[in-house]
Order: sequence, then C-alpha cells, then structure tokens
Amino acid sequence: METPSSSRRVVVTGLGVVTSIGHDVETFWASLVAGRGGIHRVTLFDPAAFASQIGAEVLNWDPAQHMEPKEARRNDRYTHFGFVAAKQAFKDSGLDMAREDGDRVGVVIGSGIGGMYTYESQLKVLAERGPRKVSPFTIPSLIGNMCSGLVAIEHGARGPNFGIVSACATGTHALGEAAHMIRRGDADVMIAGGTEASITPFAYAAFCSLKAMSTRNDAPEKACRPFDQGRDGFIMGEGAGVMVLESLSHARARRARIYCELAGYAGTCDAFHITQPDPEGQGLSMAMKRALASAAVTPEQIDYINAHGTSTPYNDKFETLAIKQVFGDHARKVAISATKSMTGHLLGAAGGIESVICVKTIQTGIIAPTINLDKPDPDCDLDYVPNVARAAKVRTVLSNNLGFGGQNAAVVFRAMN
Repeated sequence: METPSSSRRVVVTGLGVVTSIGHDVETFWASLVAGRGGIHRVTLFDPAAFASQIGAEVLNWDPAQHMEPKEARRNDRYTHFGFVAAKQAFKDSGLDMAREDGDRVGVVIGSGIGGMYTYESQLKVLAERGPRKVSPFTIPSLIGNMCSGLVAIEHGARGPNFGIVSACATGTHALGEAAHMIRRGDADVMIAGGTEASITPFAYAAFCSLKAMSTRNDAPEKACRPFDQGRDGFIMGEGAGVMVLESLSHARARRARIYCELAGYAGTCDAFHITQPDPEGQGLSMAMKRALASAAVTPEQIDYINAHGTSTPYNDKFETLAIKQVFGDHARKVAISATKSMTGHLLGAAGGIESVICVKTIQTGIIAPTINLDKPDPDCDLDYVPNVARAAKVRTVLSNNLGFGGQNAAVVFRAMN
C-alpha cells in the first residue's frame, strides 16, 4: 500500500471512448483530426414533432458484441457505453488484475442523467400494461452509479466506487475526484470518466422546451457552431470517455506506458442561476485558476485549452470572457478548440471524452479544430483553431466543463518530464 506522499503524482495509462465519430480511440481521433462530425437526423426515435431533430448518435451499435448478451439486456444504453469504454481503457493500460490487489483499484464513472432509456420505456410499460409488467431490472438499470458497479464486477475492482452527478461537469469531476483518491492513498489505480445516453423523446422534449438545442435541422453537419455568430444551441450527443489513472510510482513499478500526468484539478460553483452561466465568468475563472495552481503551472505554460464550447449564445461568450480573465495577454496566444462541434454535447460524458482529447493532443502534437467556425462572434475573438487541425508542440493543456446548477470543473494534463 502506498502512502499519500508517495502517490502524490497521478498519471494516465489507459484511454477508452465510444462516440458518434468512433467506437474506439484510434477511429475517434482520426475523425477529430480530419474535422469529421457525427451529427445527423435522429434515428433512435421519430423526431418529426420536435423543434430539434438532430443529434450525434452512436450508430451501428450492438452492446452484445462487447458484453454478455444477458447483461446487455439487463442494463441501460448509458451503462453499455461506459462499460465498453472502461474495457478499452483497461486493456490499453496493460493492467493485469491477477497481479493487482483488487482492494486498491477503484471506479468512478459518472452520468449526468443515468438510464433515461429505461426510465421512459418502463413508464410506458406501466401506463400500457400495468405495474406487474414493469421489469425487475428497472431500478438497477436506471440509477446513475450502475456503470461503476458493473465495471468493478467485470474487473474485480473492490476499491472506492460510486457515480458522480454534476450535469455537464460530471466527467471532469469524476476524473478529478479519482485523482484525489490516488493522491490521498485511497487507491493505486482508478478507472474514471463519464457516460451518457439521453437521445430519447422525453429528454429532447425537455431540452427543446428550454430552447437550448439547435433547430438547424436542414443542415445537421453544420448545426454545432461554437463561437460562431450563427450558433443557435447545442446538439445532443451520446457515448462515453474513460481513463485509467494510477499513481506514478505504481505505474513505474509495473513498467506501464504512461501517456501524461493529470497534474491539476478544481471544481467551483457560480451560485448564480440553475441554467445560465455567470455573465461575469467568475465561477469558471476561479475553477481554472485553482486547477492551474494545483498543477503548479502558470497561465503562460498552457499550450492548449479544450473549451466547453457548447454552441449556445451564453456559454461561448461567457467562457471566452473567463479565459481572458485568467490568461490575460496569453489568452490571445493559446490555442483553443471546441470539439463538441464534431461530437455533439455528451452532457455527463463530455469531460471524459474531452480529457481523452487533451491526452491525445499531448501525445500526437496535433490540435483538433473547431469546425463550422465561419463567422466568429465579435465577443468570441480568441484563437479557436477554426476548421482545420493544427500541428503544435503541446506539453500542458487545460479542459473546462460547466453544468446546470452552476457547477464548473477544470483539469490540467501535462507531458511527463
């Protein structure tokens, strides 16, 4: 068992993703670098009656190809995505549980909403067929901690295990809190990230009522336009992003391949409004400042920012303001991109996916673009890497995520010295 002092540094050793633009990291990354989006007309239900009829669905998906068919039937789509992404990350890490102490391996995979498919389908069963026909697997399938539990069962991970719920900041909070557990000495290894599957009629009806989603239905591939003057709302995405985190000493002891260090993390709250970001950007600014401080890096050392960049009028403007407040003159020098322009907004999975992007940016020296940025909003006047990927020397990166309720999360990844 490692003490907190010896496990202070946390590193990334495994990556896994399931998204609309790739069911594995290699395909996903190739699509991002090429600027290929995964947004199209919704096929999971008939969207004709909805104001927004487009989304970033995971197409050609059969969970039974990745897990036992019986388990697939008993679990929700959000769990399928997270389970598969976690299996990818675990395999990528090279971990061998026969050589590990299962009590020192934990799982924190969050979801902003949880089993929305199960919730809707079983309510329909209740209404049409009565209470005796509701599935006995309903509650285990829809609750938001089930993915963490299933991943632990699969790998024999008996350490800290729960789900985090903080809306669209969930994935980043899960990674950051998992890193804290390793630093405290609670675990040597954590499987962490976010997963979401909310492309359903009820979720769409609710978000459309909020007038939060794009209605550019005639041009789905052009609909998500972060920082562009013509943006009109976010695009729902689905999928999962999961990492394996370890203490540096544990990773070195087993001679693991190390991608980079998770060097800093912070979370704050705007305490302003349940859905609208603070117009002065104070909460997000504080999260970024604290994340930088916890990583012991200065603003000038950040080479790339993966922005929350949702393509909503408020978020993009206020996030730009917050970046300027934290980075000063360097704000105009640092490369920033909003990869939701290609993946859509994965809600609770966004931070997991975008953290994987940050790690791949460090590894490859390629910055994925913000596509559909044709006419920048005058209030959004920074370098958002428009439309075409860029080669650059990238050693230290920052990723932001914001959630309903005013929650903010920021995480810093750094190349190993």
